[in-house]
Amino acid sequence: MVTFSILLLIGLLGGVIALIDGVQRARGRGTAVLAIIEIVVAALFLLSLFLPGIPFGSLVLAVVTLIVLTVQLVLRGGRKRAGIGLTVAAIILLVVWIVLVQNWLVIPGVN
Repeated sequence: MVTFSILLLIGLLGGVIALIDGVQRARGRGTAVLAIIEIVVAALFLLSLFLPGIPFGSLVLAVVTLIVLTVQLVLRGGRKRAGIGLTVAAIILLVVWIVLVQNWLVIPGVN
């Protein structure tokens, strides 16, 4: 059974935004190979939040998603500021989720 908390909500938002960003990049904005990798890793991250049988686990998938998002931010499309907002929002949410899951920062009521 899944207990809904603020920590789960942060992870869900970060994963969904990363998934949406990957779909947009696969449709023509950015590098297609990286976009497909981003879609797969973000989908596995979202599934790992609910299903414990995913091979790598939530933390590893969050770190891989964060790395792919960072590469996508550096290698963005031809336009200067095309779609940078979704990528930055997903990066921020995933970094916050990783910091809170690892108990590097303890906020009572969140983790």
